[in-house]
Amino acid sequence: MSQDRQTAQEADVQPDEAALAAAREKKASEGNEESPFCPRSSPLGYREKHTRHKGSASMVWAAMPGMLFRKNRDSSFYPLDLSWVFGYNSSLAVHSLMDGEDRVLLYVSSHTVVIHDILQNRQSHLQGHTNVISCLCVSEDKRWVATADQGPDAMIIVWDSYSGVPVRTIFQSHSEDGVCAIAISQDAKYLVTISAAAVQKVCVWRWTLPTGEPTCSTELSPEFGYQDYVIFNPQNPHEFVSNSKTQVIFYLWDDSGLQYGTPFLSNQTFKCLVGQFSQSVFHFNNTQALTGTSAGKLVVWDMHDPRTLPEELLPKPHGVTATKVVAMQEESLTVLQVLDSCIVTGDVKGQVKFYDGQLRLLTVYSHDTVGPIQSISFSTILRDAPSALPGSSQPFLTRNFILSTSDATMFHVATDSTNFGRIMTEAKKAVNAIACHPQEPLVAVGSHCGLLKVWEYKQTQYLVSRIFTEAGIQCLSYDPEGHLLAAGFTDGSVYILDAISLQSICEEFQCSQGPVTHISFSHDSKYLATADETYSVTVYKRVLQNGSRCWEHLAGLVSHYKPIRGILFGVHPDSNEPRLLSLGEDRQLVEYDLNSSIKDHLVVTHRDRLEQVAVPLCLTWYPQLSTESFFLTANNCYKMKLYNTTTKMCRKTLLGPTYGSPLEKIQILPRTSSADPQQHYLVYITKDKVGLQMLPVDGNPHKSSAFICHPDGAADFAISHDGRYVFTAGGKERTFMKWKVNLHALDAAAFLGGEDLIPFYNLLDGGREGKFFRELEDYFYYVQLCSQGIKTLETRQVSTHIPLEEIPSVMRAIGFYPSEEEIEEMINEVKFSKYADTGEVTKINLDDFIKLYINHRPALGLSMKTIQRAFQVLGYDNKKGDKVIDRGDFLSLLQCRGEQMTEDELAECLITLLGKRPRKEGSELDTHPPTGAAALTEEDIPAEITAEIFVADILGLPIAEPEKKERKKKEESLTYKGPES
Repeated sequence: MSQDRQTAQEADVQPDEAALAAAREKKASEGNEESPFCPRSSPLGYREKHTRHKGSASMVWAAMPGMLFRKNRDSSFYPLDLSWVFGYNSSLAVHSLMDGEDRVLLYVSSHTVVIHDILQNRQSHLQGHTNVISCLCVSEDKRWVATADQGPDAMIIVWDSYSGVPVRTIFQSHSEDGVCAIAISQDAKYLVTISAAAVQKVCVWRWTLPTGEPTCSTELSPEFGYQDYVIFNPQNPHEFVSNSKTQVIFYLWDDSGLQYGTPFLSNQTFKCLVGQFSQSVFHFNNTQALTGTSAGKLVVWDMHDPRTLPEELLPKPHGVTATKVVAMQEESLTVLQVLDSCIVTGDVKGQVKFYDGQLRLLTVYSHDTVGPIQSISFSTILRDAPSALPGSSQPFLTRNFILSTSDATMFHVATDSTNFGRIMTEAKKAVNAIACHPQEPLVAVGSHCGLLKVWEYKQTQYLVSRIFTEAGIQCLSYDPEGHLLAAGFTDGSVYILDAISLQSICEEFQCSQGPVTHISFSHDSKYLATADETYSVTVYKRVLQNGSRCWEHLAGLVSHYKPIRGILFGVHPDSNEPRLLSLGEDRQLVEYDLNSSIKDHLVVTHRDRLEQVAVPLCLTWYPQLSTESFFLTANNCYKMKLYNTTTKMCRKTLLGPTYGSPLEKIQILPRTSSADPQQHYLVYITKDKVGLQMLPVDGNPHKSSAFICHPDGAADFAISHDGRYVFTAGGKERTFMKWKVNLHALDAAAFLGGEDLIPFYNLLDGGREGKFFRELEDYFYYVQLCSQGIKTLETRQVSTHIPLEEIPSVMRAIGFYPSEEEIEEMINEVKFSKYADTGEVTKINLDDFIKLYINHRPALGLSMKTIQRAFQVLGYDNKKGDKVIDRGDFLSLLQCRGEQMTEDELAECLITLLGKRPRKEGSELDTHPPTGAAALTEEDIPAEITAEIFVADILGLPIAEPEKKERKKKEESLTYKGPES
């Protein structure tokens, strides 16, 4: 690839020092003091001059302000494409990129950087982080944006805000804990980061170099407090300052290393209350620095104390001292900046004050509706200043600015009119509730701060809102006709609202003893059901009173003994009456008889246990793809199961999506007018992802796709009535997102994954040509030989099938050990797979066996931690501190609990596992041969069994290296090592 065609990847950002020096010399010879970089002040700008080829340019070099929004948003290669982000992280700064005709803001929502054109109502998203972004900074010219996160595989990304291209990604910068503070130098060449670890690490990066190592770094003592703010000296990129609430640190760095000084300051230094530090800046006189405090004061730091003799001066940064503490106001200072020749402060009362270099007040901007200021960002556009009014000493500011408050509100301030224009007001607390209108393009969102907002999502227009001051909104649901919107609250109350005006149509209900977690209407809008954190299901009924419709409480019941994971309305197959189910983590599916229920008495018709070991997490009705009706569940073992809606028999177990965490909620995607009427899709969320699954579910991993939506946890999701959009709520991230559905992309991915058994072969160890598959074939055909008789002399009948009763034997032979209940489910699954067409099936072929094995085996294998957790529950601590099970208790548990084994079965299994061969009757050593469990001696099974002994010595399974080392360490600690041990 030629240089002019490269986009800005890491290897492409390599400074040419010789070219840079030549450019500087040329500028100097011309008497021009302008930066040697390109007109857009890019630290990469010299590449445009020295490497740009005629007639072509990369996306970054050709980028101009505003071109980011010219990209075609209609075409996407992904099944789900992020279309809009609502809400933002109000604890981070909001930056003004453009002002005037194009008012463009940059802010962070969850793990996404949002560039938002307010006037044109459009967004562009910079996506690359897998964790929530913890800090960001923007270069002086507003082109380069650096973001960092905290969490697993934390990274730093530098973006070009003109093109949206990530020009530099630094992996494993502070990989253990991530970054809590970041700053970019005035010339945009350097970054400084501070880690979020207990022992913080400060690193300086020359991000234009391709190396993954910092230029210099140092560690800070925890006694300095948690340093969470950092900024460069605008006049010297080799100086920067950081602060915690209790300590300000000054730094000086070069290629040889990083030095820092920690000047001392306490309430006794100047006999006044200092308060906690908020932010620090370098004074524009370049001889001082300032720090704002929670006591409304500014600390003035002098780089050189004028009272110190020159020969006694300490070099920077050790020579910095606090010379005075200036009381500016009573309110806490939250923001401190330098603008041209002004010092700017923001406080908890929403006031923005401008001071001169001597800290004399120049002007104040304030408004009653502005809350505690979190950030101030000034426009780069200078307006023409009109002549000052006669007798007025107030300076005229020529830059508008953006205010962001800690209560999630943004304002645009026009300095020529002191007009505070509200840009947006978002949720201040967790966003857990979301619902889509069943007929119109409307989405309702509720938060724990009591804010309920309704948006028109096609044009992304805010319509109406209501604030509930009594409690937070936990869940929402529209009725099928679209006239009503029901809301469940954190205090257990339920409101039924008009879907358009959001006004209550009746008095609120207070029938739940805990926060309402689920809410849903029946298909005919006659019933409303809720579930709450006290494991209760409550039903409300629509009645006629005085000729008008109203709602009343019908009945409630504590249906479960563990959290309820879902409530589901349906329709009885033999009538049009509503049907209500609830599913809990107690593995119980409870069905209620609404017709027979009377006031204060909710009738239960069935209770069915769905799982033996796994915990069901969600359920939904399955599309009618055959003559049999099903509902679909997903459990915490990454399995999806189909149950007959009438008998509740498990008819199929399938491997579900395995994207780091199990499915939390599922819904069938409504079909669009252009979709294939025979094709259906499922939408789901996991802990942090949103995904699509093609139906019918068959275990093929290529039929599923998922994308990170909310790294700190997705709380809920909703689907538009036409199936074109999916909305996800981000919980404590205080955001929600709109995703555009592209079914053709998922269809293409499934097609490229292979047809028939190709995807399933790839899930086997070694694939179709591997050793495992050959062994499976051998076992399969060996079972055929056994079924026909090993020593038979008759002609062999070669077949591609084995009897169903042989399924358990082959499963165990290849290393999967299902329980008796799982065996029954597997056999029933095959036996009744074609029951409606041809009756019962009595045999299975190799292809179907492979699918059965892949879908039923543990999705993530059997881990040592699972067995250790069992020993934690069943065992006790011995004298060595190990969790053990007594030998007698071990044998008793196997015979008396769970799927019980007889004494002979247990003895046979243990003798086989331990390699013991029964003695022959009549031998001298076998005059009184032991029987049953008595055949096992104390030498065979130790008196105390640990998880490691059980796995390695009894089951004979290999132990992973970490557990092996731990076991060896314990054994060595018990050996005699001499007098010193």
